[in-house]
Amino acid sequence: MAHVHNHHRTGNRRRIAGALVLTFVFMLAEVAGGLWSGSLALLADAGHMLADVGALGLAWVGFRLADRPSDARRSYGYERFEVLAAFVNGLALVAVALWIVVEGVGRLADPVAILPGPMLGVAIGGLVINIMAFRILHGGDRTNLNLRAALFHVAGDMLGSVAAIAAAATIMVTGWLAIDPILSFLVAALVLWGAIDLVRRSGHILLEGVPQALNAAQIRDHLMSTLPELSDVHHIHIWALTESRPLVTLHAVIAQGDDPNRVVERVKTALEQEFAIGHATVQVEIGACADS
Repeated sequence: MAHVHNHHRTGNRRRIAGALVLTFVFMLAEVAGGLWSGSLALLADAGHMLADVGALGLAWVGFRLADRPSDARRSYGYERFEVLAAFVNGLALVAVALWIVVEGVGRLADPVAILPGPMLGVAIGGLVINIMAFRILHGGDRTNLNLRAALFHVAGDMLGSVAAIAAAATIMVTGWLAIDPILSFLVAALVLWGAIDLVRRSGHILLEGVPQALNAAQIRDHLMSTLPELSDVHHIHIWALTESRPLVTLHAVIAQGDDPNRVVERVKTALEQEFAIGHATVQVEIGACADS
């Protein structure tokens, strides 16, 4: 199991690095293009790409740290840093979306002249780069929250580029400057939607929440129905180290004379086969619960 996790992390880390290089190089071009053309849509997208550079860098560090082995101070290792990186990246996306809204309101109140030609050229280039970065990341392990955070960032950039293209084309044809901040609002709303979901999911893991596909009653019922040597199962606690690594602790009550080691083995096997829980701590009790 650990080998599979490490293999996924190595592949994800390489994909993150490729997307990081593409994003950083074009971010510089987009800043220059936004300042030249006066386009808020381009500058908003460049600001989002700047956040992405930090986000992708943080994601890359998360995968690097997750490869470190456990030690005396961190018995579970550093895998949860991936989740922490995803949480921070989600908060960064929220901040970027709010910044776009504030800037857009200012542009609506005080329109700024825009050069639609340069704006269109830079936006098309940005879309090409973002599609390339998205394809690189899309081939990774999308069940990983850290990689999903990076995908949200790049997807937001793609939307920003599409909005900038549409705004530039509209201004070229109609001269309507308000389309630039209006489309920026749409991008901000879509980015905010993904960011809130990302913060919610990663925050749930950081708060030791029960994974979505599991619940204590379901685990208890399955163990009681499949293992006749159990007279009771209680004190079930379920959480996750990362989104793909659930953990469980529980108390299992057995009768006098049953082999505790055999019971623990059977409980662990049942949890792994039925619920894909590879790490469980089972406290065997004979008669009354020690915590009563």
